[in-house]
Formats: sequence, structure tokens, C-alpha cells
Amino acid sequence: MAVAVRGGRGSSSFAGSGLRHLLSYRIFVSAMFTLLFLATLSVLLTSHPSSYHDSVIPTTGNAYIQRTFLALKSDPIKTRLDLIYKQARDHVALVNAYAAYARKLKLESSKQLQMFDDLAQNISEIMLKPSYRASLLESNGPVDEDVLRQFEKEVKEKVKFARLMILEAKESYDNQLKIQKLKDTIFAVNELLIKAKKNGAFASLIAAKSTPKSLHCLAMRLMEERIAHPDKYSDEEPKPEFEDPTLYHYAIFSDNVIAVSVVVNSAIKNAAEPWKHVFHVVTDRMNLAAMKVWFRRRPIEGGPGAYVEVKSVEHFPFLNSSYVPVLRQLESVNMQKFYFENRAENATKDVNNMKFRNPKYLSMLNHLRFYLPEMYPKLHRILFLDDDVVVQKDLTPLWKIDMDGKVNGAVETCFGSFHRYGQYLNFSNPLIRERFNPKACAWAFGMNIFNLDAWRREKCTEEYHYWQNLNCWVKFPPTYILGKFPYQNEDRTLWKSGTLPAGLIAFYSTTKFLEKSWHVLGLGYNPSVSMDHINNAAVIHFNGNMKPWLDIALNQFKHLWTKYVDYEMEFIQVCNFGL
Repeated sequence: MAVAVRGGRGSSSFAGSGLRHLLSYRIFVSAMFTLLFLATLSVLLTSHPSSYHDSVIPTTGNAYIQRTFLALKSDPIKTRLDLIYKQARDHVALVNAYAAYARKLKLESSKQLQMFDDLAQNISEIMLKPSYRASLLESNGPVDEDVLRQFEKEVKEKVKFARLMILEAKESYDNQLKIQKLKDTIFAVNELLIKAKKNGAFASLIAAKSTPKSLHCLAMRLMEERIAHPDKYSDEEPKPEFEDPTLYHYAIFSDNVIAVSVVVNSAIKNAAEPWKHVFHVVTDRMNLAAMKVWFRRRPIEGGPGAYVEVKSVEHFPFLNSSYVPVLRQLESVNMQKFYFENRAENATKDVNNMKFRNPKYLSMLNHLRFYLPEMYPKLHRILFLDDDVVVQKDLTPLWKIDMDGKVNGAVETCFGSFHRYGQYLNFSNPLIRERFNPKACAWAFGMNIFNLDAWRREKCTEEYHYWQNLNCWVKFPPTYILGKFPYQNEDRTLWKSGTLPAGLIAFYSTTKFLEKSWHVLGLGYNPSVSMDHINNAAVIHFNGNMKPWLDIALNQFKHLWTKYVDYEMEFIQVCNFGL
């Protein structure tokens, strides 16, 4: 029993000792955590925010932490200072932004721009005042509340003024931005329009220079007919009527079969005495057979008295390079490159220049008009017609006009300051300036009655040769030696390509102006030609790129030409011409 009692006491003593040790350990741990918390709190409370030496208050997370620390320190004055300073810097940035927009938009109100600049500078100067920097921004001690109040007052006055200026200018700036965007859009659209016009003009020139499929088909069908039936289309002996000066003679130079047929048909159908009319058609070697087959298969409706003579350039042996300047110029390699190298990237840069690069201007068919007295030596008068005209009235009165000794009877084209010599010739060149009057009135090729006797007397072909040679040679008057010029100049210094400038020179002071109703022009480029003028005209001219046989023709005038097309001709139907 005694042992048991002693054992119980020892066990109770051991348990009491363990309990006391456990309580002491817990008290120690609690004390350590308390000390650690107090130390951390002390560090946080003794931390200082960044100084205000920088010109811009940071807007990152660090700035937010600093303001949080200020709040933890429970210093409302420094927090207030921080907010005022930030507000001032924000409004400086905003005013500078509006000033930058004003400069970009190039506003006419320079006063308003100056006000923005001055306001931004004033706000910055407030924050840079030595008294404020020393007392508020750079001081480590307590903030002087009176100084802070004065600083806040000045800043808020400037901020209020800045807000009023921005409010008044905001609508104006928004409108200016819209206007600027609209101007930029208009400029971009205008650039696209200019490019589209150049491309369109170039495409129009290509279309005007190209041979439509229907015309090519017609020429090939006529050629096949000639080859298939050689006996049927054998050459006939020249008829005496071809050289009879008492008849009415026409000259038509073209490689377009359907165009020539329209000119002839329209002239005969409107002639009072069709049996007295003779048509001299000259084409190139390639289209000679097709032209002959056409007029053999489709005789003129005027009866047996109407005659058509078809020849090629090769039928006139005097038209060679030793005599004709244009043929001699074509032998130049540089001239061939200029006219026959078709580079689209260069052409679209200058559409006007591309117009004068058309090889037709050096075609012999285009220059045959200057050799009419030699081509038809027995005739006294001849009426020249382009292949893009339509005759609407009897033209026989033209042979009875008193030419007053003049060579060329033509309709003048000038009105106001337009279509005068100054537009066609280079009057900066002394050779042109000394010889011609820039205000002299120009006239039209396409329907011209020529007095061949006066032509021979005035030696107009020699005059044409002289200037044509001069235009392609040295700037100084060359010496003519054995029909050749020793120096070559391919600048085209006197006029650009074409036959009209050469004709204006060759027939200068020898042209008689006809009544304008004889010849109305512009149906190939001008959609506003008066229908009254067209209906009263003896001859209408589709000069320009929009020829009536092309798809690009002006629809309001095309019917004036198509009504003379012989659609009953089987080859016209086969080739789907005009459909």
C-alpha cells in the first residue's frame, strides 16, 4: 500500500513540471511574434515618399504604393500636396497635347496656339517657384499649410482657366480634325482620279490606234475573195474619167475599207448629179486588194457615171525617200524607236506626249495630201476628204467657189484665243517667230477644196519640204546639199508631230476661209456639239479618238455614220460588224 502511494505522488509531480514548461514556451513564441510585428510596423511608418525633385510624378505602381504609405502615416497635408502636384502636371500635359494638335492642323488662329503655350508654361513655372520647391517639394520636415494653401490656390486658378480653354476649343479642334481628314481623303481620291484619267487616256489612244476585230475580219474576207477568184477581180484599164477636169474629183487616202465606203456612199447619196463624181482612193499595199474587191462587189448606187479609182502608194514612184522627207525620216533608227517602241510605263506619265508618238503621223497615207498636184497633174481642183467624215449635202458648189487665187479652201477653227498658230507651232524658235503670226487663225484638215493650179504656182509642196526637213534637223538653218541635210536633229523643235502644223505652215497666207456650215468638227471627242450645227453641216467630221467604227464611239453621234454602212454586204454580216 505504501509503495502505491509513493508512486502516485511521483507521477503528479512530473506532470506539473511539463505543464509549466509548455506555458513558458508559448509565452516566448507570442512575445517573439509581437516584437516582429512591431518592428515591421515601425519600418513602414518611418518610410518617406520619394522626393519631388523629378519634373513628372510617376504614374506606375510605385507611385500608388508611396501614396498608400502616406495614407498609412496619416499625413493628410502631404497627400493633399501630392494630389495638387499631380493635377497640375496632368493639365500641363493636356494643354501641350492641344497645342500639338493646333500645330499639326496648321490653324489660322495663332493667338489661340500662343495661349496654350503660355498656359502650359505658367503652370510649370508655379511648380518651379523657389519658395514652393523649398517649402513643399524638397522639404523633409512638416509641410507649411499656409504655403500649401497658396500653392493650391494658384494651381487651381490655372487649372480652371485651362479647362475653360479646352472646353471652348474642343469642338473647333474636332471640326478641324474632321476637315483635315476630309482634305486627306480628297487628296487621295484626286490622286487616284488623275491616275485613272491617265490610264483611261492611254487606253483610249491604244483603242484608237488598234484595228478592231471586225475590221480585220472584213479585210481578210475580202482578201480571201480576191485570192479565190483572181479572174473575177483582174485589174481594169484606167478610165478617161479619172483625168477629166470637168468632173468633180475627190481624194481619199486610207487603209480602212469600211470608212472609205461610208465616205463615198454618203457623198454619192447626197449628190445632185452623182454621175459626175470621181473618187480617187489611195491605200497601202496590204489593203489594196481588199479595197478593190469591195468596190467591185458593191458598185456605187449613183449609177455608171460615178467612178472609183483605187491605187496604192506604190503606184506613185516619185514618192521615195530621196524626195519625201517623211520617208527619209523613217530611215532613222532613233525616229523608229520614238514612234514604234510602245512603252506603257512611259506613255502613262505624259498622255499628251503619247498622242504625238502615234506612228500614223509618219504614215505616208497621212502625208499624201501634200502631193496632190503631182499625183493628179491634169486636174485643176480636187476635194480632199478624211476617211472619218460623213457627207450630208451636195458638195458640187465647192468647185464653183471663187478662191481669190488662194490654194486651200478650209473652215477656220479659231474662236477667242483657241486654235491659233501659237498653239501648234513653237514660237520660242526664232525661225517660227520671224515668219509667222502666233495669233493667226488655224483651220481644219478633213474637208479641203484645193486649187491645184494655184498650188503649183505658189510651190506649196516645196514649202512643205523645206519646213518638214527643217523640223527634223539642226536648230540653225541648214544648207541644202544635193537634196540632203548634213546634220540631224530629232528634237522636233518647230512643231510636234502631225500634218496640221505642217499644213498651217505650207498654206500660210494662201488659205481661203469657207462658211463654217461646210465642215463641222468634234464628233470624235466632243459630246456637246450642237445638233443644230450638225444638221446644217454639209460635212461632219469624227476627228478625235472616238471613231464611229470603234466601241468607244460617242453613241449620240454614231448613228450619223452607221446609216451609210452597207449592212447588206455579206462580209459585213459574217464579221458581225456593228453588232
